[in-house]
Amino acid sequence: MGSVAVRDVVRDVVAEVAPEELPVVNGLAAFDDATVVRRLRRGGDRGQPLGFGLGEIAVMVAPVVWIVVDQIAQKVADTAVNGAAKGTKALLRKVFRKGPARVVIPPLTAAQLVEVRKKVREAALQRGMSEERAQAVADAVVARLTLGEADEEDPG
Repeated sequence: MGSVAVRDVVRDVVAEVAPEELPVVNGLAAFDDATVVRRLRRGGDRGQPLGFGLGEIAVMVAPVVWIVVDQIAQKVADTAVNGAAKGTKALLRKVFRKGPARVVIPPLTAAQLVEVRKKVREAALQRGMSEERAQAVADAVVARLTLGEADEEDPG
């Protein structure tokens, strides 16, 4: 109901701004989100961080988008749970844990979307993207998040 899986945001943004990375996203789809984020965070440390020979991960779009959107989803979930009553906590746990493979991000406020755009842009610049490319990626993420649940209702 208005929420979207992090992996769906990643896939859609990559398809729009870096379609050449779709094989990477498809390869990562075999893992749960926690495993993907863990592998992407280690991405620049050693050769073949993803387990299928991807060495030049530092300037890719997929890791930037996946890590930042996952962080935002976790932050929103933590904030909601910390300020909620017991009954609501159980409901939020159910929403945010639709199985181990899917981290879900709920609809965001305008202020949260501004924060997402800023964080994606900063992360992209830190990974070596040009200002122009970093802004394009950040804009694509925010645009996708504003679409919300457009076709995210399928189970599984």
